[in-house]
Amino acid sequence: MSSFPSPLQTQTRSQHSQGNVASPFPNVLREHENCLCKCLNQICSVLSGNFTDDTPSSSTTQLSPTLNLSHEYSLALQNNSYNEIRHMIEAQMQVENVIEGEVTDTHHLRLSPVLRPNRDCVHQALLHTNPNATLTHLLSTYFDHSENITTLCLMLRQCVSRARTLYAPITHLLQDFPYDPSSIHISQCNSAIDVFTQFDSLDNPFPSPDSHDFNEMHHSFSQLKEQLDHHRNKSLSRFRVLHRATSGSAFCLIGTVVGVAISAVVISTHALAAFVGLVSTSLCPIYVPSHLKKKQLAHMTQLYAAARSGTFFHINHLESIVCLVDLLHSAVKGDRELIRIALKSRDIYLIYEVVKDLRNSRNKFFDKLKELEDHIYFCFDAVNKSRANLVDQIHPHQSSNS
Repeated sequence: MSSFPSPLQTQTRSQHSQGNVASPFPNVLREHENCLCKCLNQICSVLSGNFTDDTPSSSTTQLSPTLNLSHEYSLALQNNSYNEIRHMIEAQMQVENVIEGEVTDTHHLRLSPVLRPNRDCVHQALLHTNPNATLTHLLSTYFDHSENITTLCLMLRQCVSRARTLYAPITHLLQDFPYDPSSIHISQCNSAIDVFTQFDSLDNPFPSPDSHDFNEMHHSFSQLKEQLDHHRNKSLSRFRVLHRATSGSAFCLIGTVVGVAISAVVISTHALAAFVGLVSTSLCPIYVPSHLKKKQLAHMTQLYAAARSGTFFHINHLESIVCLVDLLHSAVKGDRELIRIALKSRDIYLIYEVVKDLRNSRNKFFDKLKELEDHIYFCFDAVNKSRANLVDQIHPHQSSNS
């Protein structure tokens, strides 16, 4: 919550050397501005259904916050699918008791209502693909990763709830604690100490941005994107070689027919004609791709585009979410460091300064908490749209030889 250094922090460096507190994260909002703005552009594209394969150019575009982006963000919050999944998850959280350390199966039971298309639909769609094809394996990997990021988002949504619970007593304290230091009573200081003690005893609700979950998931999506690019380029390269070979065979066939005709007129010996035919057959094999092959190539290209777009969007959502988690994790850590100074000194003036600092930064903290919550729901919506788009690309076709 203490987004910027306060006079209290400056003062405590000189008066309480043993409780020296560095500025928790000065200017951290500006550090994350580009990251969040970049993802906002991608969010607007996802919610408008703009799944295209021009993601490389999008990823390198320099983005900056503008009024238009704010407007698009507001529109995104009113999106029907966004609100539907938000209400679904909030309703689910109200009726379920979240138990720390749940077994995986129970966690997936909570995941199933919000993940669309669900596992069974995905499995049925993949049955229509060649099980031995590399592309089928990559598509299956994408669906697994999309489940993983949804699971992560569910966990972070629970972190948001825990953060609100953690700061609820602080919020009540800020409302009741006097604004004028001369009006503070000892009982109010004791109440503040109790609240601070409770706050300090609880864990930070947000995981470290360097945690294994974030790093591993980002690596998995980045690796999948590279594999999709590599296999797509390899497949297209093979098709171009085949196309050139086919064109060459057609010209070779024409030359052979003409040559045989001339040889039949000029030279009437059967042996020489047979020799010409033999040479033409061995050196100019004729291979004409069928219409089915062309359709399969087009289908394969659509599948690559759908999987790659989803992967790209999820990477950007993940990066934005990690930025916000980093911000909130640091805020809680900074608040705890300030509160520990008050707990150690129990000085009325220091308690007043801590309360003042928390009061000044409260809105910033809850604004970012709400922003993280919004991004979590955006990610849910993007995952479902991407999964549905990919299943739609797979399902109409009964086989794929890619």
